[in-house]
Amino acid sequence: MVAPSNSSAVAVYCAASLGKQNAFQLAALSLGHALAEANRPLVYGGGNMGLMGVVSGAVADEGGQVTGIIPYAIHAAGGEKDKGNGVAKTESVAEVLDEDRRRHIETIIVDSMHERKIEMAKRVGAFVGLPGGYGTFEEILEVITWNQLNIHNKPVILLNVLSYYNPLRELIRNGVREGFIQPHNEKLCVFVDGPTDHKDHASFNWGQAALDAIAAWRHDQIQTLPFHWTKDIDTSAMPNGKASIKDMDGICGGLLSLQGINAWLKRVWQAHSRSC
Repeated sequence: MVAPSNSSAVAVYCAASLGKQNAFQLAALSLGHALAEANRPLVYGGGNMGLMGVVSGAVADEGGQVTGIIPYAIHAAGGEKDKGNGVAKTESVAEVLDEDRRRHIETIIVDSMHERKIEMAKRVGAFVGLPGGYGTFEEILEVITWNQLNIHNKPVILLNVLSYYNPLRELIRNGVREGFIQPHNEKLCVFVDGPTDHKDHASFNWGQAALDAIAAWRHDQIQTLPFHWTKDIDTSAMPNGKASIKDMDGICGGLLSLQGINAWLKRVWQAHSRSC
């Protein structure tokens, strides 16, 4: 299997909207503060609004390193737009959304949404999902799939604030029940549920809980599909812990290009056709 990443950076997927619940906003604030205190760089989608703005502003406000990756089209249009109708519920949330406090955030402009996701994935050693919408769902499911496909070996942690991600957990479990997901692959996504009583979710330390879940990730126990994604390094049956981190640096950067994946799929289809 692919070796685990040695990067301490964390990619955070979340909404460009604030959401209606105070607990969502405070969870983003908590995560940002925890990343900065742990000296873990944040890589995120580059937006200044919503939970994106809260988590990135919280890291920057504490002197942490923040890198935003944004497609040119979205950047040229003025950035991510708020797709909801939430408002800042506390003064602390309003403060980190202040543009004047965001001067030290690095922004990298890329050509496409696909390139944005690759740039985010290759820079980090873990992924954390806060509540979000379609884009957040898609990003989370993609990096889980990349674990299953032996493209990378990195924890995917979902902060289940107010049980927001319970429907996704049930969808995964239904996939297991109906034979579309192997039972052992249910653990490719780690849910952090927080306190049993939702009243305590606003004050819960979601940031520390996320860091604890990342630290507890057992990279040597995941089971991947035996795909060999590089022409130079055979990762299809690599013994646990034997891969070189240095050797794996280029996997996400070059081999996850759309052209590379399409070419691989074409070869698989041609081989299948010849065998029928």
